[in-house]
Formats: sequence, C-alpha cells, structure tokens
Amino acid sequence: MLSDYDFHLPPELVAQHPAAERSASRLLDARQWPPVDRVFRDLSNLLQPQDLLVFNDTRVIKARLFGRKTTGGAVEVLVERVLPACEVWAHVRASKAPRPGSVLTLAEAFEAEVVGRGGPEESLFRLRFPSDPLSLLDAHGHVPLPPYITHADEDDDERRYQTVFAQRPGAVAAPTASLHFDDPLLSALTARGVRQARITLHVGAGTFAPMRVERLEDHRMHSEWFEVGEATVQAVQETRSKGGRVVAVGTTTVRSLESAALMSPAPGTLQATSGETSLFITPGFQFRVVDTLITNFHLPKSTLMVLVSAFAGHEQIKSVYAHAIASRYRFFSYGDAMLLNRRQSTPC
Repeated sequence: MLSDYDFHLPPELVAQHPAAERSASRLLDARQWPPVDRVFRDLSNLLQPQDLLVFNDTRVIKARLFGRKTTGGAVEVLVERVLPACEVWAHVRASKAPRPGSVLTLAEAFEAEVVGRGGPEESLFRLRFPSDPLSLLDAHGHVPLPPYITHADEDDDERRYQTVFAQRPGAVAAPTASLHFDDPLLSALTARGVRQARITLHVGAGTFAPMRVERLEDHRMHSEWFEVGEATVQAVQETRSKGGRVVAVGTTTVRSLESAALMSPAPGTLQATSGETSLFITPGFQFRVVDTLITNFHLPKSTLMVLVSAFAGHEQIKSVYAHAIASRYRFFSYGDAMLLNRRQSTPC
C-alpha cells in the first residue's frame, strides 16, 4: 500500500543548493547494518576492481519558458519531449488552457503555435516552435529545477544541475545520483580498475509526480525514452564473467537496464535495446542485471521510494531513512546519496 512508503521529513533537510564540491557530499553506506557514514569520494575505495559503474548520460535541457497568451494572460511552459518538425510535447500552466490554433509568445523572443493536446501523458500540449526547439531552449529557457527547490534558477544551477559527463540532450530532470561524480573521483575509480558504461534515459517531469492511488498496482507509470547500447551490454557480460558487480548510478539506470532485459527476445538476457519504458519496479520484482545501487534520498510516497524498497528490502529502507533523518542527511536532487546492495542476487 502507498501509505507504507510515507515518512516525515523535516523541511530543513530538503537541500536547496548542492554541496560546495560534488564528491564532498555525504554517502550513507547501507550495504550492511548498521550503515556507515562516509563522504562520497570514498566510493573509489568501496568498489572493487572489475566492478562496473553504469551512468545515465542524458543532458538536462533548459526546458522551462515563461510567456503570455494572445489575451495577455501569463503562461508557463515546461517542455517534456522534443519531437521532429520543430514540435514538442509540453506541460502548459495558465489560468485557462490555450486552445489549438492559438499562439504563445515565449520569453519575449519567439512564438509557438498550440497544435493540440495528448502525448505520452495525455494532458500534454503539442506546440510547434518556429525553429529548432533545442536551440531556442538553450538561448531562452530556464533550468527546470524540481518543485521542492524554492529559488529561481541561477547561473550555478545551469552547471550543477547537470552531470559532468552529460552528453545527449533531452531530460527535464537530472539523474541526480550522478551529480556527485566529478573528474577527480572518476579518475580515481578508473585507477582502481572500476569500469564505466553508459545508458541514456531522458528523465521526464513525471519523476516528480505524486502517486495518487493507495494500491500500487493501480498506479499508471509515466513513459520515458531510453537506450541501452551494445557496448554497455558487452561491458555487463564481461563484468559477470570476471565476477564483478554491476553498479547502477541512479534509479533511471536501474529502470533502463532492467527494461532492456525484460524487452529482450530471450527474457532475462540483456540485449541492446531502445524505446519507451514505463517500468514500475515494485516489491517482488526479479532484478536481472543490477547488483548494487547508488541513489539519492527520495520523496515519500513516490515511485522511487517503492523502487529502492523493492531493491534493498522495505524494512531495510525504512531503517536507512530513519538513520539518514536522525543524522541530518540532505534529501532529494541536491542532497546526499546512499549505497545499497540488492537483497537477492540473480545473475543476468
């Protein structure tokens, strides 16, 4: 039941800004009990040679735009997905929903036509931009900070709400577990013999959407585009053959790898895959790929709380979160991280 994933979080523990240094954030090593309080850069000593770190290389786009309707009413646009032919799916907030055929003036710089409604989340608006949406967003958009971060985006957010290895533009939320990695830590991990691989999942705004049903099986998961390439599949297979662990950096990486295994023609065998995933990982899910998870602390009653509970065990996660709150860890996107082992291991 959804209420099983609720907890009280003191508001002051919601991180409003990142740590001064990425790898100086705190890391709760919860692979055992009691957990151990560490610093994130300690990770280079916690992983073993032949382990494989898998990152999400998506790049956050400046997806938020402010503007007005032809009536003069204020409008806020959050681009969810860039489409061909200069079109996008977007969330539109206004006192009254704009009608198809109407025009929005955005950032006092360009006009976008409202084509219609629908999309992967059904309530989205299809907008047509006058030229390449990514270029227009980069020039005129704002960093789409999560709703629990209360300040308007600043110059530092453009740098820090982005991973150091971000490559493929398309996300409207950062893969936050990866925000703790910096170049010195990545170099230290390489020197230790820890390998690295990449997947892509363009994180959507649905990652922040609250669950509104009490029964988990009644929840409809949002859909996101992902890709697991052949090089990553080979890296996973080589890691398995050498006795190493597959360490997913973030829940988006977990969902991508496990989706690829589920969608494989040979069920349970990881193969290169791309497409849409709406995988909702709940207790009882059989993990086929991921052994260890690095992740931030998540919102109560969220799909991500359910996922980490499925991964490490519900009672374990309840105890870990209680320790984190008592120890004043920082929560959510700009917060601290934890390191978890899968409760049961079933090799891919």
